[in-house]
Amino acid sequence: MGNGPRVAAWKDVVPDWVPRPAVHYLAHTEAGLPIRELARGAGCHASTVLRQIRSFETRREDPLVDAALHRLGRRVFLRGTGSSREETRMIAHSAEHEADPALTEGELRQQALRVLRRLCESGALLVVADNMDKAVIVRESADNEPTRTGIVEKKVAEALALKGWLQCGKTGRITRYAISSAGRDALSRLMAEAENKALGFADAQARFDGPGHEAPPAQADPGPRRGRRRRYGGTESPLVVLARRRDKSGQSFLTDDLVRAGERLREDFELAQMESRGAQDWESYLDMPAVGDAPTEGSTARARVIGALRDLGPGLGDVALQCCCYLEGLERIEKRMNWSARSGKIVLRIALQRLRRHYEQLGEAARMIG
Repeated sequence: MGNGPRVAAWKDVVPDWVPRPAVHYLAHTEAGLPIRELARGAGCHASTVLRQIRSFETRREDPLVDAALHRLGRRVFLRGTGSSREETRMIAHSAEHEADPALTEGELRQQALRVLRRLCESGALLVVADNMDKAVIVRESADNEPTRTGIVEKKVAEALALKGWLQCGKTGRITRYAISSAGRDALSRLMAEAENKALGFADAQARFDGPGHEAPPAQADPGPRRGRRRRYGGTESPLVVLARRRDKSGQSFLTDDLVRAGERLREDFELAQMESRGAQDWESYLDMPAVGDAPTEGSTARARVIGALRDLGPGLGDVALQCCCYLEGLERIEKRMNWSARSGKIVLRIALQRLRRHYEQLGEAARMIG
């Protein structure tokens, strides 16, 4: 009867998003809990737990997985009470928790949606370097030059790798990761859950991913609704598609600096999590009230988006918001704005030129986060 509390206590120490096999690995290697005891607590055969432990031992060759397990194992220490048969108490490092707060499931859900969506774009990779405190997402441009499209906290990248959503390439001083098939499946679930939440099915959402917590089936679309929110539909942004188009002289329709300006706006938009606030047009964003008195990364990013949209003005601000941030296709934008066919890309290019000038005037403050 004393075995159950020890296993349950260890599960309470690690965050909810950690896969059960990883919990078993940590409980065995860090806490020294026997495999049979873990199997009894999980209601499975001891050989199953053994395979899980061996699998994660092999996966420690992946730098992000190794760092994630090290970070999780560092969060607790064990203090024995004497005999090995007596119950072992596990006490969380208070200083460690203050300096490095654990990533919550809600935070991981938000970040995973942002990062995995970026990694689904053609030629996108997550790059991790030994001397960098953050990971970066890069994508090859039309001229085969890498363009940075996002910044990822190291502990977020580690969590994505631990869950098997990233596929490690060649390791070394710089390690590159691509999205895995499991990551694409997870992105589909997260996007479906975000859509369901926007349609009013938030109460039906279950804990995402993990043994014993299967993702709920997608709710049937009840049809068009007033105020229905748009979802990020494609795996590539309209800017990337337009950047690949060339005119008769072989010049790209959108140059790399224009694409970077649009990506800069999108990065701030995602950091601000504006899609959760319900506004979908240029004027609505300008009227949104401030959130709290203490500035946060999200509130400052939101202020930068509002500043850029004010500079663009109506029309240009609308097309930049819909195309760069909501990733909506130009044909739909043309219909919504009552523009003539094939005029959207011209307006978009003008908006990006104005946006590039806006960021050039900001100088160092316009650099992408990180």
